[in-house]
Amino acid sequence: MSKNKDQNKLWGGRFTEATDAFVQRFTASVDFDRRLFQQDIDGSVAHAKMLAKAGILTADEVSQILDGLESIRQDISDEKFEWSVALEDVHMNIEAALTSRIGDVGKKLHTGRSRNDQVATDIRLYVRGEIDQIAELITKLQSALLGVAEKEASTIMPGFTHLQTAQPVSFGHHMMAWFEMLNRDYDRLLDCRKRVNLSPLGSAALAGTTYPIDRVFTAELLGFDAPTRNSLDSVSDRDFAIELASFASILMMHLSRFSEELVLWTSAQFNFIDLPDRFCTGSSIMPQKKNPDVPELVRGKTGRVHGHLVSLLTLMKSQPLAYNKDNQEDKEPLFDLIDTVKDCLFAYSEMMPAVNCNKDEMYAAAKQGYATATDLADYLVKKGMPFRDAHEVVGRSVAFGIEQKKDLAELTLTELQNFSDLIAEDVFEVLTLEGSVAARDHIGGTAPTQVLAAVATAKADISKR
Repeated sequence: MSKNKDQNKLWGGRFTEATDAFVQRFTASVDFDRRLFQQDIDGSVAHAKMLAKAGILTADEVSQILDGLESIRQDISDEKFEWSVALEDVHMNIEAALTSRIGDVGKKLHTGRSRNDQVATDIRLYVRGEIDQIAELITKLQSALLGVAEKEASTIMPGFTHLQTAQPVSFGHHMMAWFEMLNRDYDRLLDCRKRVNLSPLGSAALAGTTYPIDRVFTAELLGFDAPTRNSLDSVSDRDFAIELASFASILMMHLSRFSEELVLWTSAQFNFIDLPDRFCTGSSIMPQKKNPDVPELVRGKTGRVHGHLVSLLTLMKSQPLAYNKDNQEDKEPLFDLIDTVKDCLFAYSEMMPAVNCNKDEMYAAAKQGYATATDLADYLVKKGMPFRDAHEVVGRSVAFGIEQKKDLAELTLTELQNFSDLIAEDVFEVLTLEGSVAARDHIGGTAPTQVLAAVATAKADISKR
C-alpha cells in the first residue's frame, strides 16, 4: 500500500485516504488562529517546564524545546515564519516547526496534553490579555469624560425625557451619567476576568492524562489563579468567551447611546457641540457638510458586536460534551468583537477631550419647553400645597404660557398669581435655569457643586485601578 500523505500530519497514522483539498481548506483555522501564536508558545513553554519537573523530560530535552520555541516565536514576530494550511492550525504549525528544528525531541512536547486543552488554554490567555487592555481603554475614556465634566459642571443644557425638554441639567452632569455606565461596564469586565483566569491545561482531550502532571504548577507559570476542576468541562465550554461578548454587547449599547446623542447634538437643529475636524468627514457633493462619522460608525458597529454574541450563543447551544469541531468557529467572532470594542473605546477616548460646547445654544434650548415647570410645582408644595394640586396649577400655568408664547420665567407675578395666591416674588428665584440646577444639591443631583464632588470621587476611584 502506498503511504497516505495524511500520515505526514501529526494525527495521520490512523488514516488511509488523503484529506480532500476542499475539506483541508474548509477545516483549517490557521488563517485566523495564528493570532494566538504568543499564547500557544507561552502554554507550550509552561507545559515543557512541567514535564521536566515531573521527570517526563530531561533537562537537556526541555532546554532544546524551549530554545526551539523561542526561535519560532522570534521568526513569527519578524514575519519570517511559513504558515501551512495543510497543518490546519496554529498549534500544529508550531509543533511541526519545532520538530523540524530540533528533531524527535520536539515530538515529546505534546506528551500529556491534547489540542483540546491546548486551544482552551490559548484562548483564555488571549482573552485575559485583551480584557486587561480593554480595561485600560475604558479607564482612559472615563478620564476623558471626567475632564469634560469638571470643565462643564456649570454649563446648562436641557435634560430630556422622550426627547422632549424635561428639566435643565448641567453638561457636566450629563457626562457623569456616561461615566457611571462605563463604571458598571468596567466592573462587569473584571468580574468576567475572574472566570477567564483558570487553567484548563492538563485536561488533555477530555478525561485528563495518565502522566504524573502538575496542573497547579502550569497554572502558576501562566499566571492563572488555579486549574479548572473538571476535564470534560474544561475543554468543551466557551462560556467565558460568551460572557466577554455579553459585556462587549452592553458596552457597545452604551457607546451607541453616546453616539446617538453626539450625532443629534452636532446637527444644525441642536448645535450643542462641535466635534474636532479630525473625527469628521465631508460630503462628496455638499461642500457645507461636516459629518460625525466616528459616532455614526460606533453606533453601526454595535450591531456587529451584538451579532457576535448571538453567534457564540448559537455555536454552543447544542454541543454535547466534550470538544467538538464547532468550537473552531468561536475565534473569528471573538477576535472581531475584541478588535471592534478596542477601536471604539480608543476613538472615543481621543475624541471626547476635544469636544467643544456651544454654551449659548444649550442655554437657549434649555429655556424652551418650560424646563422649570417642576421647580414651580416644588415651590408650591413647599408653600403647603399638595403635590397633585400643584401639578394641576403648573399645568394651567404652562398652558397659559404657551398661549402667550412666554416661558414661565417671563410671566409677570400678577399673571402667575392668577393660578395660585401662594405665589410670591421669590418664585422667580426658582424659575431661572441657574436656580433650578443649583437646587438639586444632593448626591446624584445636577447641582454644579454635586457634579464637582462626583468628579473628585470618581478620580479617586479610578486612580486605585
